[in-house]
Amino acid sequence: MTALDKALPQFLGAMLDCLPPKEREGVEELRLREGFPLSAVQAGEEWTHPAWRNRPFTEEDLRRVVETAGRGSVHTILDQLRGGYVTSPGGVRLGICGEGAVRDGTLLSFRRITSLALRVPHTMEGIARPLLPRLNQGGQVPSTLILSPPGLGKTTLLRDLIRCLSLGEGTAPRRVGVADERGELGAGELRYALGPRADVLENCPKDQALLMLLRGMAPQVLAADEITHPADLRAMETAAGCGVTLLATAHGGSWEELSLRPLYRELLGAGIFQKFVFISLAAGRRVYTVQDGGGPL
Repeated sequence: MTALDKALPQFLGAMLDCLPPKEREGVEELRLREGFPLSAVQAGEEWTHPAWRNRPFTEEDLRRVVETAGRGSVHTILDQLRGGYVTSPGGVRLGICGEGAVRDGTLLSFRRITSLALRVPHTMEGIARPLLPRLNQGGQVPSTLILSPPGLGKTTLLRDLIRCLSLGEGTAPRRVGVADERGELGAGELRYALGPRADVLENCPKDQALLMLLRGMAPQVLAADEITHPADLRAMETAAGCGVTLLATAHGGSWEELSLRPLYRELLGAGIFQKFVFISLAAGRRVYTVQDGGGPL
């Protein structure tokens, strides 16, 4: 049983049975909207299978999905939902939209649920290997930032890059500490895909996890998904000052997009990262572009 199967209620899992095995394995996201049929996302394209078209979802359907994926009601997982999404065991991310109940500027609950997005983690072994000749400096991968718009596979590429370093595949083997705040990089069975030299700290704020790994696990490399807060940057600056290589991801499709956000301008200005990997989509295929330096500020 896959991580996705465990995150879905029985009725939704049955709806996916119409897909051939390879097509089902390729599903990157499931989109559920009240009053509309199920849709799936592959390679950035959203589509609906003919077998799903006459089966629109009700709000009760959406609540059942939340309860199964989050292993609790909307109310019991509210602390996680305030961050915009919930991660179920195995790394499946559940995003939620609807009508919020707010008091004094704080989200208390959801009066109605109208949309859900389930993002499926993939261990695409080998996707980082072709990039290693362009990343390696003196036989080792330097501090590298992976960038793309949402949904193009930053986390998937980061996970495989961790695996390569942990195994010594195409580069020198190194100990990798993984700050997995949301359980999307190495949660559950995903941890085994990271290789024998990876140490994963789950469900801990990213900045705290980075420093705990630095002090307690003597990593040669530290990895974290999605830099979003100034505290993340401060922790990375501390680690870089201790001689640790850093691997991370951030939202952005170009230098220009990054420069529009103060946090990322500061990140580029700090000079922490020596290599940058941009992910884009062309003719339905992902394109990986490696660049040196920090680009224009």
